[in-house]
Amino acid sequence: MPSRIREIQRDIKSGALTAAMYAEKCLEITRARDGEIKAFVDVDPALVKMQTSGAGENGPLASIPIAIKDNLCTLGLRTRCGSRILGDFRSPADATAVQRLRDSGALIFGKTNLDEFGMGSSTEHSAFGPTRNPLDLERVPGGSSGGSAAAVAAGMVPVALGSDTGGSVRQPAAFCGIVGLKPTYGRVSRSGLVAFASSLDQIGICSQTVEDAAIVLESIAGKDQADSTSSPVAVDHYSERLSEGIDGARCGVIAEAVEMLDEQARAGFDRAVAVLRKGGALIEQISIPSLKSAIAVYYIIANAEASANLSRFDGIRFGVRVEGESLRSTYVESRTAGFGPEVKRRIMLGTFALSSGYYDAYYGRAQKVRQMMSAEFASAFARVEFLLTPTTPSSAFRLGEKAANPLSMYLSDIFTVPANLVGIPAIAIPSGPDERGLPLSLQIMTSHFAEARLLQCASYFESQSEYHQDLQNLNSKFRIKREE
Repeated sequence: MPSRIREIQRDIKSGALTAAMYAEKCLEITRARDGEIKAFVDVDPALVKMQTSGAGENGPLASIPIAIKDNLCTLGLRTRCGSRILGDFRSPADATAVQRLRDSGALIFGKTNLDEFGMGSSTEHSAFGPTRNPLDLERVPGGSSGGSAAAVAAGMVPVALGSDTGGSVRQPAAFCGIVGLKPTYGRVSRSGLVAFASSLDQIGICSQTVEDAAIVLESIAGKDQADSTSSPVAVDHYSERLSEGIDGARCGVIAEAVEMLDEQARAGFDRAVAVLRKGGALIEQISIPSLKSAIAVYYIIANAEASANLSRFDGIRFGVRVEGESLRSTYVESRTAGFGPEVKRRIMLGTFALSSGYYDAYYGRAQKVRQMMSAEFASAFARVEFLLTPTTPSSAFRLGEKAANPLSMYLSDIFTVPANLVGIPAIAIPSGPDERGLPLSLQIMTSHFAEARLLQCASYFESQSEYHQDLQNLNSKFRIKREE
């Protein structure tokens, strides 16, 4: 699949386009479509145009507009995490990943909408209103990086950064028919990413093609002294190795995931697996028994860590402050006014799981199951190179469909949360339409720091997928129409 980044840069190098012209085209598409989609919460056209004045041809991301999820600190733009509690907070510094984008020549285009503090699977839980799916405006784009996925799917920008705590890049990528990459935990610095669950969070990439994700990962990955959890493992030349193929690669289909699918979803998944088999991959069934406990384990650990991380938002140091009669009441009133219902729900659940008398029964037990899951995945990767599941149990659901049933919403992440719990890389890639014509998605996982092979496998699948080509053709036709 042709890289959109490479196409833009070739046009600029040939003189058919300039950085300013392309940035203006992205702004035009955003003005035309974002009124109905609401992918962005902050775009400053003057700031975008100012960046193009110094743009040149050097750097792997030279002249490429990239959108940033609004939980990544960004100079010149507000960082509000989809919440009222931060007010109009402006960070004094870029997140490391954002700074590395700038160092690679990218243009920071704007901040995208998200579920408040990344807590949600639909981008309906934002203080600034819901984002809609560009492919069907009555449906959700997924979450929590729904704004980033929607911006890429609608052709507003070629690439966007998101964060993935339990599938928050891959799930919206699946719903919007694009590529979503979650690297290994520690592969990309989390410095400047507003923490939700520190042992699970990882910055990821939403893109139109696998090659675009590889190019961006090369720029943002690597050790960072500002993040002690970032890894010193050398960064590979991901984009240069995409054509190596998968002949002879061993792929494991996770049996427990297949058991959860209905007949139509199973048929779609089987068709996706057949594409890899055609490329020479050897397919076998793998059992990960703890997969069925993944949602319970994830929501105990994630909410416990969230209750600790969000304690810093107290109305005193920055953001919204509602004065009370005492310091304690100021805390209570500020947090009551600033946090939305989903964030409050998760803080309460997390605090309960950590409370005296319940810590061992909930948080302690969840950590033991997490260790067991890590051992099961390690055992699986001793037999196979890749593990395969659908990215989501179904295609995008309607706005409001699951708003009254949080548990139903949580279950949409059943296939994505294990990769976060064990810290491995995973990618979501469009695999075909469901019976309504909405995108389904294949998730491919591999062992720690094997992103090069993961991207090779995804690239092969993408090259053989007529459906992915159809989605790109639709995006291309829309861009051409708007650009004219």
